[in-house]
Amino acid sequence: MAADQPTVLVVEDEMAQREVLAYNLEADGFRVLRAEHGEEALLVVDEDMPDIIILDWMMPNLSGIEVCRRLKTRPETRNIPIIMLSARSEEVDKVRGLETGADDYVVKPYSVIELMARVRTQLRRVRPSTVGVRLEYDDIVLDAETHKVSRAENPLKLGPTEFRLLSTFMEKPGRVWSREQLLDRVWGRDIYVDTRTVDVHIGRLRKALTQHGGSDPVRTVRGAGYALG
Repeated sequence: MAADQPTVLVVEDEMAQREVLAYNLEADGFRVLRAEHGEEALLVVDEDMPDIIILDWMMPNLSGIEVCRRLKTRPETRNIPIIMLSARSEEVDKVRGLETGADDYVVKPYSVIELMARVRTQLRRVRPSTVGVRLEYDDIVLDAETHKVSRAENPLKLGPTEFRLLSTFMEKPGRVWSREQLLDRVWGRDIYVDTRTVDVHIGRLRKALTQHGGSDPVRTVRGAGYALG
């Protein structure tokens, strides 16, 4: 599994629809988690935080609306984009879904191609580097599509791990990332790497960013982690 591969959780109680969605998402380069009901969805999120959730409204026991409400009230999950799927096409239902915290609302039956486009739109907002977006911070430019980085118009040589680290930092400048969060995002959740490895690669990233001069933009936050700016 590529560490920068975006993760999608598909919550759908109808197995055929769940597997069609999962198949198309995996074919398009996503890592897919599955849940067939609301309770399982909450457990999956606790164990393996997804980048985005596709959530069916009508499910037995715990509805999609309730799952959405719970996730959006928790600080650690409130920023995960949720695309609500529903056979309810009335405007009042759509409004209810969005007011509960859903970031988008798709009426069944839906076009898989359109849904994939909506997934990418939401990901562009929270993880722009995974959808080939050009990122800029101060005089640093990162082109996620061509995997090129420059600073003050000077091309920089970065290894693949340093590139993923910089992508993570540039998606949310100023945000403090703990070593554990960086391990999950950059190395992947199912790979064991010692947290000290993060410090080694941060050192390499700093060296790469200052190879043509300029101050070090990576900030160490004592007892918390690292941030860009």
